[in-house]
Amino acid sequence: MSRQLKLGIPKGSLETATVDLFQKAGWNIRVSSRNYFPAIDDEDISCSLIRSQEMAKYVERGTIDVGIAGRDWVMENDSDVEILCDLVYSKVSRRPARWVLVVTNDSPVRKLEDLQGKTISTELVGFTRRYFLERGIDVEVEFSWGATEAKVVEGLCDAIVEVTETGSTIKANNLRIVETMMESTPVILANKQSWQDTWKRGKIEQLCTLLQAALRAEKMVGLKMNVPHNQVEDIIRILPSLNRPTVANLYQSEWVSIETVLHEKEVRCIIPELVKLGAQGIVEYPLNKII
Repeated sequence: MSRQLKLGIPKGSLETATVDLFQKAGWNIRVSSRNYFPAIDDEDISCSLIRSQEMAKYVERGTIDVGIAGRDWVMENDSDVEILCDLVYSKVSRRPARWVLVVTNDSPVRKLEDLQGKTISTELVGFTRRYFLERGIDVEVEFSWGATEAKVVEGLCDAIVEVTETGSTIKANNLRIVETMMESTPVILANKQSWQDTWKRGKIEQLCTLLQAALRAEKMVGLKMNVPHNQVEDIIRILPSLNRPTVANLYQSEWVSIETVLHEKEVRCIIPELVKLGAQGIVEYPLNKII
């Protein structure tokens, strides 16, 4: 039997986006509602669905070799794992999640020290306790099962630590952010012993490289066209590219072929300009990976 890498897929809000990302990177994962062990078309990998909140714990133990979870939950569990790279999912959000300290608008709390001896409610209990302890501020931190904003509004606690992206929900509830305590994006994390294993490390690096390449390619497209030789310089001046456009002579012709990579939003503006400058046979095509 061949060796296998045990991969943790985050169950919940990141699940669909993760499966889609793996498909773009070259792996087809089939999730069934009937079990927690998705099938994958790679005999060297076995998959498990695990909540992001628990992923770091299982990776640290070695139950899972490598997984994807929010950086916030890695820090919450204070896990001894290798954090390899960030994965900024455009299908979820391009903005990092922020864990913020929040009070009511009329609260006298203006800085962390004002919470000395007070009560804070949050899902992120471990991180919050360490955050205040490191700053020498004595607070009572209690776990919130949800509806955390309501607790501070109703006076059940003095402040909350809650996750947000834009802060709009916090403002809508007449609450005020005192401080941003942490920013979090999804990360790839690996068990330390697995990372030292030559075979597993090679497989993990393959995953990291291709997943990041797939993310880089999102919203990017390739564009190629035929251009009269005397118009090449004018077209290159207006043509965006990752580095420099590729220019190749056409066989027995006074025309050249130009190829470049650009953001899909730029295409709608640049194609009319290219046509005015004499470009023909313009082709736009999607990209799966950029390495």
